[in-house]
Amino acid sequence: MVQLIHLLPVVAAFIGAANAHTRVHSLFVDGVDQGDGRNTYVRLPTNNGPVKDVDSDTIICGDNNKAVPRWLDVKGGQKVTFEWFHDNRGDDIVDGSHKGPVTVYIAPAEGDGKGKVWSKIAEEGLANGKWAVDNLIANGGKHSVVLPAGLASGKYLLRAEVLALHEGDTDFKVNPDRGAQFYPNCAQIQVTSGGSVQVPGGWAFKASEGGYQSNAPGILQSIYPYPATYPIPGPAVWDGTGPTTPSVPIPDEDDEEETPVTPSPIPEVPTAPEVPTTTAPAPVVTPPTEVIPSEAPVVTTTTTVARPTFTTSTPAPKPTVAPPVVIPGQTRNQCFDSANRCLAAAQPKNGYSTPGAQEEHERAKAACMALWKKCETL
Repeated sequence: MVQLIHLLPVVAAFIGAANAHTRVHSLFVDGVDQGDGRNTYVRLPTNNGPVKDVDSDTIICGDNNKAVPRWLDVKGGQKVTFEWFHDNRGDDIVDGSHKGPVTVYIAPAEGDGKGKVWSKIAEEGLANGKWAVDNLIANGGKHSVVLPAGLASGKYLLRAEVLALHEGDTDFKVNPDRGAQFYPNCAQIQVTSGGSVQVPGGWAFKASEGGYQSNAPGILQSIYPYPATYPIPGPAVWDGTGPTTPSVPIPDEDDEEETPVTPSPIPEVPTAPEVPTTTAPAPVVTPPTEVIPSEAPVVTTTTTVARPTFTTSTPAPKPTVAPPVVIPGQTRNQCFDSANRCLAAAQPKNGYSTPGAQEEHERAKAACMALWKKCETL
């Protein structure tokens, strides 16, 4: 699989030609294939391109968010598996450059997912040097979620999302040619197990409703080099518990009979993205003054606070890029790998810190792009 690096805007046009985008083809329930879901129980977007405008309704379920004929029967506690595809089932799924998280949300079907009706039930981001998209490709386009065991019967939308961050170092509102790429797909399910747990909701996807923001951590996100930690956008994952029936009002204190009360749970608050922290000395707390008997010894302690040290970065070395060539016998993908390695070597790591460095980077990238164009002819 071709693994691309963080490319410049001129390279982005070539990525589109490299067959990079993705949609959901079908679902499995407890490992059983439910058949081709496209426009039968999956509200299939009209094309496999991304959604980048988080102020658009298309961020909810794509550009085809309308009911399709079938509602897939499921039960609480069952495992539901999504299968993604690019052009055809079982193909390359999504380009390896499209690294980022994979998430799953659920909401009652009424209203087609508009408003603060969604709860997140699964997420996977970056762990041990691998992105969720890497695992998705390795699994043949499949990822799974277990439905809450006590989920109330009824119709729901189950929304799976791939978020590609290969151009996420730029805010879409600043440069519409770049920005994070969302791939939201919604499937129709009908829970038939007779549970009573209600989906708490509280999350909306549109920016204007407090949802995704194009400049939020995890969305406006550079991934090269890989970050030490990555904050997955959206709310915290719902644990599957919640109100089961409408709460009974709390009786007045002077009521003679006590009525059982079902307390409403406190809704989960989305966790804030993890941010780098610095270690500061603990504050010295002075205890309240006590009267000490004259014969009791007085112990005096002294706290020594270490002075923080700082380091400075050295200028990034100028890139050295060997002239790229097409090796006879290379496949198209192998050629693209060579071009990507060339571009990785030419990419500035710490900015243009020395005179003439920008011009040298540009010459190196031009040589890499010449190879990229040759790869397209293979």
